[in-house]
Amino acid sequence: MVFVADSAQEKINELLSEAHLDENYFVRVSVTSGGCSGLTYNLDFDNEIQPDDQVFEDNGVKVVTDLKSFLYLCNTTLEFSGGLNGNGFFFNNPNAERTCGCGESFAV
Repeated sequence: MVFVADSAQEKINELLSEAHLDENYFVRVSVTSGGCSGLTYNLDFDNEIQPDDQVFEDNGVKVVTDLKSFLYLCNTTLEFSGGLNGNGFFFNNPNAERTCGCGESFAV
C-alpha cells in the first residue's frame, strides 16, 4: 500500500482543481535510477492505467504505481510540507536505508 497524508491530500486536490483535471486523473508515483543515492522518486498526474500497475486509494486519493516501483514504495507515505522551509511533496519511506541531503533520492 502507498499511503497519503492529510497534508498531501489537501495539496493534491488543490493542484487537480487548479489544472482543471477531472476525476479520471490520479497520482502516479514511480522510482527510477538516478540522484545522489541511486534511486529517485517521480510524481505526476496521469489518467491511463497500465497492465502491471498497482492501484491504491488512501485518504480519498487514488495512487498508481508500476509493479517494479511498488517493490521500493511498499508502505511509503506521500506527504507535503509548505511554507518558507517546506520541502513540497516528499516520501516517508520505511524501505529507504539512506537518503540524500535534499531528500530527492534514496537507497535500499
